[in-house]
Amino acid sequence: MIRTLSSCCLALILSVASTAFGQEATAPKKVAPTPPPVIDPINAAMQTFVEQGKISGAVTLVGHRGKIVHLGAVGLADIEAQKEMRTFTMFSIASMTKPIVATAVMILQDEGKLSVDDKVSQYIPAYKDLKLKDGTTPSREITIRDAITHTSGLAGDQLFDGSLEEAVDQLAERPLAFEPGTKWKYSPGLNVAGRIVEIVSGQPLQTFLQERIFTPAKMTSTTFFPDPKQQRRIATLYGPGDEGQSLVAVANRISTPGDVKAPNPSGGLFATARDMFRFYQMVLNQGKLRKQRVVSEEAVEQMTSPQTGDLETGFTPGNCWGLGWCIIREPQGVTETLSPGTFGHGGAFGTQGWVDPKTQTIYVLMIQRTKMGNSDGSDVRETFQQVAGEALGL
Repeated sequence: MIRTLSSCCLALILSVASTAFGQEATAPKKVAPTPPPVIDPINAAMQTFVEQGKISGAVTLVGHRGKIVHLGAVGLADIEAQKEMRTFTMFSIASMTKPIVATAVMILQDEGKLSVDDKVSQYIPAYKDLKLKDGTTPSREITIRDAITHTSGLAGDQLFDGSLEEAVDQLAERPLAFEPGTKWKYSPGLNVAGRIVEIVSGQPLQTFLQERIFTPAKMTSTTFFPDPKQQRRIATLYGPGDEGQSLVAVANRISTPGDVKAPNPSGGLFATARDMFRFYQMVLNQGKLRKQRVVSEEAVEQMTSPQTGDLETGFTPGNCWGLGWCIIREPQGVTETLSPGTFGHGGAFGTQGWVDPKTQTIYVLMIQRTKMGNSDGSDVRETFQQVAGEALGL
């Protein structure tokens, strides 16, 4: 015979079981994560640009003496969907990719597998017989150093539709715009450098970067190929509306993940502000993050030291170029609050990352905008740096 327990008996059994098993019968309490520190004036300044319709939203990060002292998010990552901007939102960082790829080159130099003074033709034979625009032969071949300092004479679009190998081969068919080493002109040279990384390492660029930079630096949201889950975290790219007072979504083959077929060393990475901070902190620490050595001190010194002599470089005055990095030699205008020797890079969609070694300060600005002028000289960048510096008493 099957008998049912009375409610009082059932309650007694449950009570005894609860006492007997103690904490095992109680669900563990979840501890809420500690929110990141926020410097309110920075968020307020960025919110003003949102209200003016210049940007849809922004994520800003400030690192100081090895710690994140500000990580804020304002506005929207997607206006149509009313999706809030979050500190973990991912962005197309465009040309902020270049210093990362240059670091990969330096890792291989550390291992004695190449030198930045090697001729490109040593790895890609098609570059041996390049011609100038007038059909004559240049006085010397281009080197890896030329390619990553934008002094090679290589010219043309940094974007491509096929494979990286095909793009670099096609680039070798174009005439050089000038004698190597004689001028500075922003170029697809980092595409060549990225392809050399593949050839020398025997790995796809994404794999090499993942194993040698992203994993040791714990850059868990940095990739050329965002998976479906990551794609939902990417901020929408916006441009100005017809009347210039609103923002409209812009389709772009770099910022549309489904269109990405190959890694673009000149501007193809997606990342978060926190990931970029980790990369910059590694470089600021002379190539080491915590106990992980990524690249040598000597390589960092070479990358972040002037390599272009007296050539006029960059998109704001007072700059020179290192190996893959822009260096502020004489701060002025948008850079006047930074120290001489500050190094970093901007991106076509407004993203900015700068490292001030004198004050041990890192500035990361993440926005997604286009057709709004020179992003390196933007008032958004200038205001962010100025307000952050004032808050830190720099």
